[in-house]
Amino acid sequence: MSVTSQSQRKSVPKSDRTIQPTKLVRKVVAAAKDVNLFGTDGIRGHVGQHLTPQLALQVGFCAGLELGQHASPHQPFILGQDSRNSSDMLAMALSAGLTAAGLDVWHVGLCPTPAVAYLTHHTEAVGGVMVSASHNPPADNGIKFFQANGTKLPPHAQQQIEQRIKAYKQQQPSTKWGHHFYRPELTQAYTEAIQGPLQSQVDFQGLKVVLDLAWGAATQLAPAVFQAMGAEVICLHDQPDGDRINVNCGSTHLEPLKAAVALHNADVGFAFDGDADRVLAIDCQGRTVDGDYILYLWGKALQQQSQLPNNLIVATVMSNLGFELAWQRQGGTLIRAAVGDQNVHAEMLKHGSMLGGEQSGHILCPHYGVSGDGLLTALHLATIVCQNKTRLSCLVDESFQTYPQILKNVRVEDRDRRRNWQDCQPLQALIHRATNDMGDQGRILVRASGTEPLIRVMVEASEMEMAAQWTDRLVSAVETHLV
Repeated sequence: MSVTSQSQRKSVPKSDRTIQPTKLVRKVVAAAKDVNLFGTDGIRGHVGQHLTPQLALQVGFCAGLELGQHASPHQPFILGQDSRNSSDMLAMALSAGLTAAGLDVWHVGLCPTPAVAYLTHHTEAVGGVMVSASHNPPADNGIKFFQANGTKLPPHAQQQIEQRIKAYKQQQPSTKWGHHFYRPELTQAYTEAIQGPLQSQVDFQGLKVVLDLAWGAATQLAPAVFQAMGAEVICLHDQPDGDRINVNCGSTHLEPLKAAVALHNADVGFAFDGDADRVLAIDCQGRTVDGDYILYLWGKALQQQSQLPNNLIVATVMSNLGFELAWQRQGGTLIRAAVGDQNVHAEMLKHGSMLGGEQSGHILCPHYGVSGDGLLTALHLATIVCQNKTRLSCLVDESFQTYPQILKNVRVEDRDRRRNWQDCQPLQALIHRATNDMGDQGRILVRASGTEPLIRVMVEASEMEMAAQWTDRLVSAVETHLV
């Protein structure tokens, strides 16, 4: 499918174009007082408080100026969104800012985040932006930017946009304004791209799949893709619903999917998050197949096809020790990055890796996609199952046993305390003591979430009792000294 611009642009009636918003841009009072708008995954927060339409308009305008400095006339900016009630409002505010900065906006509507990344990379777009808060609850939302190659905006570019926002009142208006075009048909190019490499290799005929679509961004595309590959598909939470996105469903709440896989005697179940850039699987025994297992199984398949340079996988500090040891026995090397797909991506670029990801199911494989992609990952895991002529449960049984790992979140509303948790001496002393006590039989990870007001405490140990004991003590210390 062609995704070139000129013929499509000419066919859009004037009634679909946005009103030129320069006066509005100039009158909006600057809302961005926070020094660090961008977190580990774009801008994210509670709508109406941290994230407002005024801020979104400013962000769109300043991002448009920054990313569109060398843009040609009518060079587009890709805009997508999830199903949250606030997503329409924020998308329109972003579009007003981007068009005020002189850029055309191609609004593809409801779609997975990786569809925006793909279209940004494979068109002449100067950038892309997705309105979504991923796995967060319905009242939150977020803004994720992509540079022209489809990868997420690097820190220095985010800092440049923030600097422009701080000087918002002094920004000079553009003398040429862009237009807004509604282009939902472009998502077909994305689905064709993720299916194409697999259709000649495998047929999903006879595979029964349950999809939990979390009332979110994948509701329109995922069922059609699996059906086109020949699978029998049963769907849960398969309508876009801004009131219920991620609520007791999707990749953060696997119980409905486990029940459905058992009820329908399905071969495999897949649970996506709200923007479908990650996925977790459930096997026929009701076991969770997380990102560690996906990386191991996909890594092994790529290894057998001589498509995994140096047998290298990049994971994160959250990945289970059992996975690392099993991959080493497979003749591979595991490098750990800090949590966050951008950190994983940076390590992959540094070491030339073609596979990496997070335990949460955010997987990157440059052979097939430019970003983490839940739908792409699910298709490849289903392909591995079909090519091995077995069930996912059998592949899991043959892979590895995880070490007991406990993760608890402590809500810390005070932003300064959360950011500076490492300065808490009683907590640091306890971490040091626990590390010495467990030795090489376990490990500890305490970190501040980059997307939510949480301190995350993870303890992994060879024995569950040891992991539980130190988790409880560390959580108590966080509650005592930081909450």
